[in-house]
Amino acid sequence: MEIIGYIASILIGVSLGLIGSGGSILTVPVLVYLFAVDAVAATAYSLFIVGFTAAVGSVGYFRKGLVNIKTAIVFGAPSIVAVFLTRAYIVPAIPKEVFSVGSFLVTKSILMMVLFAILMVAASYSMIKKDKKKKEENTEPQKFNYPVILLEGAIVGIVTGLVGAGGGFLIIPALVLLSKLPMKEAVGTSLVIIAAKSLIGFFGEGGETVIDWTLLAMVSAFATVGIFIGIYLSKKIDGAKLKPIFGWFVLLMGIYIIIKETILK
Repeated sequence: MEIIGYIASILIGVSLGLIGSGGSILTVPVLVYLFAVDAVAATAYSLFIVGFTAAVGSVGYFRKGLVNIKTAIVFGAPSIVAVFLTRAYIVPAIPKEVFSVGSFLVTKSILMMVLFAILMVAASYSMIKKDKKKKEENTEPQKFNYPVILLEGAIVGIVTGLVGAGGGFLIIPALVLLSKLPMKEAVGTSLVIIAAKSLIGFFGEGGETVIDWTLLAMVSAFATVGIFIGIYLSKKIDGAKLKPIFGWFVLLMGIYIIIKETILK
């Protein structure tokens, strides 16, 4: 299972490099089901793995001038604060036994996995749906709807903190629609935001998670190899064409996790 896990870790990076999002959607299930990591710990591990991989991937975008620093700060600041506070205070405050329905006990781990699965289903919709117009053709001058961007950044930060997902599928459309960024610039800026908030969220961990640094380093290394493969493939393959296929896979995974964590328990 570990060998399969490391192969899946490469796919985490490939997804980030090829379509700019989706990597974190794979990370938690890979850690939980292939490496037998506890769900709560997996959300923390995911923050580091996705953050580190996104940081490496963003270097190439910086070199090409495809990172909008102002947007990264405006959107990223509330997101970073929200993810830090969520990991430091909200996640540790969730009881190990949340509630029960009849004989079925909803534990903290089950709650985290179900929340993550719901996020996967939501993410799959944004990947599967067809864009009505090509975002690359957006030539409108950049303007900021500050209240909406700050709110969106905070919401993405809370989601990231709770389930360990970078939220690229939320960030990229927000940058294109709210900040009027071209798609490639939105992807590069998204990677910077994901890297900053994920790593800060990881190091803001409340202290209840024991970190297996060897496993974390190995998965991060394989994911980093994957992002270079993804960036290379993005020059040969249109990531937009693969996005719906990946979306259907994410949808099936989300449904499977919900069934596994509830009906099959």
